[in-house]
Amino acid sequence: MNPSVQTLPASLYSGRVLLPDIAKGLAVVLMIQVHLNELFAVPVWFNGWGGNISLFLGGPPAAPVFMVLMGFFAAKAKSAMKTKIFRGLKLILWGLLLNIGLNLHLFIRIAKGQIVADVFPYLFGIDIFILAGLSLIVVAIFKQLAGKRLILWLILMIIFGFLNQYLPVYEGGFVWLTYLQAAFNGYYHWSYFPLFPWGAYPVAGAFAYFLIEKLGYEFFNEKRLLIISVVLTVVLATTFSYGFQRTVLLQVYYHHDGLQLLWNLAFVLWLMILLNFLCLPGRKSMIQNGLAWIGQNVTSLYVFQWLLIGNLATSLYQTQYPLQLLFYFITITLISALLVMFWKKVKNKFFVNLVHRQPQQH
Repeated sequence: MNPSVQTLPASLYSGRVLLPDIAKGLAVVLMIQVHLNELFAVPVWFNGWGGNISLFLGGPPAAPVFMVLMGFFAAKAKSAMKTKIFRGLKLILWGLLLNIGLNLHLFIRIAKGQIVADVFPYLFGIDIFILAGLSLIVVAIFKQLAGKRLILWLILMIIFGFLNQYLPVYEGGFVWLTYLQAAFNGYYHWSYFPLFPWGAYPVAGAFAYFLIEKLGYEFFNEKRLLIISVVLTVVLATTFSYGFQRTVLLQVYYHHDGLQLLWNLAFVLWLMILLNFLCLPGRKSMIQNGLAWIGQNVTSLYVFQWLLIGNLATSLYQTQYPLQLLFYFITITLISALLVMFWKKVKNKFFVNLVHRQPQQH
């Protein structure tokens, strides 16, 4: 290890970087609980203090953290632009397929005439996979154009984060265009993570990577991180009512303005510094290791939890009380983890067999 960077917390080293895995793992766990509360909880709980706390925990500590980290590592990756674009397109496709999978029970009941509902908002809902795919494409192209120019990344972040309310919304007769536009902007109820404003978070992650690269990791020693965390704690504590109230209003949260973007980014930075101090290798625990494992398998686990929650929600929509929600949270998290293990085993076995079946060249 370079002696000049030994002042950094040890969690930034140690093979696979520990901190991002733990942060992503925590984000997904918080997403699971908020999905359950949004879909399963009885209205009296969801509209009360319990539901509000759940919504906040599933807000700034969840999707914004995940998207900032995605942008950070997309900027860091040395792969070619076309490789990243192809990966982004695959994520968009996976997002559309996940919409079918998690709503399959609902679609069947609609087809049987048991439920009357429009299938298209469920089929073309803009969840985080579609946002991730579009964002990866944006970061890949902009990295090619802007390189490491921090000011340009900052301008792009402001464009995504502040312009949503000023962009035109299609109101013509071609309804299918609204489903296309929902991926980019607008206030459609099936658009949970449109590129405006949510594309600002991966761009902020890319900005953070290039800033750290410019200043050097040694600049962010424990003393400076502590000072930054104290300042952020004061700012967030004095403005917490603003951040909390705008997070628990779902349409406001999903289509937030630039001021809330800045608040969320401050929270993300505060949380990352906090986790950096708490999650040192010398203090490993079962919870830390579990979150790190979830973070390493974040995509698979996210898919499995949505397949379970989405299909159960058709029967359990707004019928479950707090203890039942806790039961489903524990059960679905554990089952999703077991499915990830099974999927990894099957996938690895498939690729091993595929390699063995390849004809040997002489």
